[in-house]
Amino acid sequence: MLQVIKQERAAANDAIETSASLDPSDWDQFREVAHGLLDDMIAHIQTIRQGPVWQRPSDETRERFARPLPNQPRELGDVLDDVRTHIMPFATGNLHPLFMGWVHGAGTPIGMVAEIVAGGLNMNCGGRDHAGLAVEQQIVRWMSEALGYPAGASGLFLTGSSMANFVAVTIAKTEALGQSVRETGLRNCGRELVAYTSAEAHSCIAQAMQLSGIGSANLRTVAVDDAGRMLPGALRDIIGEDRAKGLSPFLVVGTAGTVNTGAIDPLAEIAEIASREKLWFHVDGAIGALAVLSDSLRGLFKGIENSASVALDFHKWGQVPYDAGFLLVRDGDAQKRTFAQPAAYLQRGDRGLAAGETWPCDLGPDLSRGFRALKTWMTIEALGTDRIGRSIAHTCMLARHLAKSLERHPAFQLKAPVALNIVCFGIRGASAEFVRNLVLDLQESGSAAPSWTTLNGELVVRCAIFNHRTTVADIEEFVDLMIEHFIVGP
Repeated sequence: MLQVIKQERAAANDAIETSASLDPSDWDQFREVAHGLLDDMIAHIQTIRQGPVWQRPSDETRERFARPLPNQPRELGDVLDDVRTHIMPFATGNLHPLFMGWVHGAGTPIGMVAEIVAGGLNMNCGGRDHAGLAVEQQIVRWMSEALGYPAGASGLFLTGSSMANFVAVTIAKTEALGQSVRETGLRNCGRELVAYTSAEAHSCIAQAMQLSGIGSANLRTVAVDDAGRMLPGALRDIIGEDRAKGLSPFLVVGTAGTVNTGAIDPLAEIAEIASREKLWFHVDGAIGALAVLSDSLRGLFKGIENSASVALDFHKWGQVPYDAGFLLVRDGDAQKRTFAQPAAYLQRGDRGLAAGETWPCDLGPDLSRGFRALKTWMTIEALGTDRIGRSIAHTCMLARHLAKSLERHPAFQLKAPVALNIVCFGIRGASAEFVRNLVLDLQESGSAAPSWTTLNGELVVRCAIFNHRTTVADIEEFVDLMIEHFIVGP
């Protein structure tokens, strides 16, 4: 009798657990459907040149994503058909070699495979003792080696350099005011903090000052030279003026590749000033820092090894799938002093899953974190830094080739020196409206995707060449497109 009761209870529990599980009821069918989509994605990347760079999502697609919350399940095959019909054709376009409008990497099939693994493992890389943290620490050691940082440096994956720059500003603030600022905020600060960056710095630096509670009004913008690089003399002068006013300088942010033109600040000179003035020297390397992987470009970043911290994006020149921002900090203890929390549920053990002295959640604001390190590690392991560095140098060569091609045509005029891989040019005699419409026409035709920006008050076309798939032929095709189809007289 007891045996019958146990069997009935087991059958009932199995029925309940089967209905509660979200796994497939038919694993073989799931495997077949999933493999089909993987094949489609590989084909999508392999044939990316055959489609438009970008196309506007159709009205049907917009309506598809205006439906109410679904209560009942659908067949996975039907859901993936929606992916094929309503998502894949209407992506950003940055996989295509003629996407040049914004600073986006193109990704690689290797990174796509890594995302499958990371999604399947579903690890929370905020803490605990598991392989995900070991992989992230491997990237910290690699980037310390690449950027000339010492042993003991710490690092952290974040969504992107906007967050990495914010974390760096927060560390610099805490080091300037002491750990008590974490509890008391700025109200007990004796003197007003001020920071410095160039007039060409990314807007996320000002936003980081806002989010840190210091305020963007306390961020001084330092004048730049004709190439868009910070002027060290101007930096020295403005620091002196602020000290004379009784203010407290605490941070200077150099830029290793400005977003408008790719200009590189004189990092070695800024490092000397920061050391003399006892300022935290942070480098926003979102655009260009990974160029240190190229033998031919590394010298342009002399001085970055003397910084206190560097923000960079593997999802740009590193071609890692979005998102994979990263912060490297010379003084790992300073980073931990800024973020570590003594919460009971984060207590450490000397063994078991809670082992480990420092977890990523001790180094930044996120406790829940995905396995961003895997796609970065797999990309670097599979390709090697020599190959990645050659790809980076190749895009810079393409930018120079584009600049020379434009200079040979009387309709175009370069508007900034080509420091790395960004080319800004105007159209002689053209109005701002014409330039804007030229860019929009190119985008909407699906033939190419440049962008525009404003330099010295003039609207100009901007081409940021980060795609490892772009070739000389693509650049020549782009120039021909403008000449043959769009330059009909402003």
